[in-house]
Amino acid sequence: MTADDLFAHRREEVKRAGAPLPARMRPRSLDEVVGQRHLLDAGAAFRSMVESGRVSSMILWGPPGTGKTTLANLVASAVDATFERLSATSSGVKDVREVLARAEQRLGEDRGRTILFIDEIHRFNKAQQDALLPGVEDGTVVLIGATTENPFFEVNSPLISRSTIFRTEPLSETEIADLVQRALDDPMRGIEGFTVEPDAIEGLAERVGGDARLALNTLETAVIISGGHGATSITLDHVQEALQRRIIRYDRAGDRHYDVISAFIKSLRGSDVDASLYWLQTMIEAGEDPKFIARRMIVFASEDIGVADSSSLGVAVDAFRALEVVGLPEANYALSHATIALALAPKSNSVTRAMGRATDMVRNGPSGEVPAHLRSGATEGDRRMGHGIDYRYPHDDGRGVVPQQYLPDGLEDAVTFVPKPVGDERDLAERLARIDEILGKGKRD
Repeated sequence: MTADDLFAHRREEVKRAGAPLPARMRPRSLDEVVGQRHLLDAGAAFRSMVESGRVSSMILWGPPGTGKTTLANLVASAVDATFERLSATSSGVKDVREVLARAEQRLGEDRGRTILFIDEIHRFNKAQQDALLPGVEDGTVVLIGATTENPFFEVNSPLISRSTIFRTEPLSETEIADLVQRALDDPMRGIEGFTVEPDAIEGLAERVGGDARLALNTLETAVIISGGHGATSITLDHVQEALQRRIIRYDRAGDRHYDVISAFIKSLRGSDVDASLYWLQTMIEAGEDPKFIARRMIVFASEDIGVADSSSLGVAVDAFRALEVVGLPEANYALSHATIALALAPKSNSVTRAMGRATDMVRNGPSGEVPAHLRSGATEGDRRMGHGIDYRYPHDDGRGVVPQQYLPDGLEDAVTFVPKPVGDERDLAERLARIDEILGKGKRD
C-alpha cells in the first residue's frame, strides 16, 4: 500500500468512526492547542509541569469549550499514565473507591501512575470528595478536576490545598477563526470539500462566546445545511441557521459597541422601558460581555437615580451577582428585571452633583482642618489637647440631631447635596430641611 493509499484509508477510517468534528479535531499535542497561551507558552507553569513529567493534582477551571478535557488527556499522554475518567453527574462514592483500588494495584505491580479525570467536579458532594481525598493525599492518583464553577466555593478546602488551580479562558475571535480554518485545512480529521466565506467565519467567531466545541459543532452543522442545498461554500446564512439564531453585526471594539451602550444608558435615563429592553437584548444577542452591561447598570443606579430610589443600587448589584452565579442565558432574566426597575425608577442626579461639589471643595478649596471637638480623644494626651472634649453625642438629644459644627472652619455653610423633589428624595428634602434648621445651615440651592 502506497503512502497515498495509506493516507486515504486512514481518512476514511476516521470518518467512518462517526465522531463529531470537535472529537476528530481534538489536539494531539500541546502545540496543537488553540488558545490558552497563558498556560501553554514556553515557561508557563502548566507547560513546564507537563513537559517535566512531574505532574501533580490540579483543577482546570473555566467556561465550556475552553479545552479542559483536552488538556487533561494531553497531561496523561505526556506522563505515560493510565487515564481514568469519572463524571460527577453519574458517579458515586463506590466508583471513586473502585478507581482508587485499581490505581493502587497498578502501583503495586509497577504498572505506572493513574490520572483520574473528574468532569464537573463541582457536582461531587462532600461524601464523594472526602472519599477521593486519601488517594490524592498519598499520591495513589493524580487528580485532574474540571469545573465551570469557582472551585474555591464548590470544592472542599483539603482538595483545593492539594491541587494547583489553572484557569482556562474563552478563546478570542481570532483564535476561533483559526480553529475553524484548521478544520477546513485538515483533510483527514476535518471538513473536506467545503469552503467558508470570510463573513461566515467572522460571524461564527463573534457568536460562540469563545467556545471551541460550539464553534466546531456549528461548523459541522453548517456543512450539513450547505450540502443539503447542493452548495460547497458555507455562507453566513448557513452559519446563522446552524446556530438557530440571527447573527447581529456588532463590533465589540468599535463604534457600534459605544453607540449601543450609549443608547441603552440614555434610554434608562429617559425612563423608556421599551427602548431600554431593546438595546439590552441587542447587546446580549450580539455577544456583548454581559458583565460590562451589568457594571454600567450599577454605575447608572447611583449616577442617575441615587437616593431618589436607593433600592435601585441593590437591584443592579444583585443583577451582577446573579450573572456571576448562573451565567447566560439564565441571567438574562435578572438583567431584564434590573433594566425594567432602573428604567421605571424616579431619576435624580443629586448624588452625581453632590459628589462633584464635594470633590471640587477638596481639590480646589483650602485644606480644611478637623474641628477639635470631632477629633479622636482616645488617649489622655489627646484630651489634654482638647480633642473630642466638646463633642455633643446626637443620641442624647431626642431629635437625634444636635447643633454642632462638622465641616472645617471657613466651610461651615458649604452645601454639597441638593435634593430634587422626586421619588424618595421628596421625603429626604423635608427631613433635610429640619436637620438644617437644627444645625443652623442656610437654604440649599
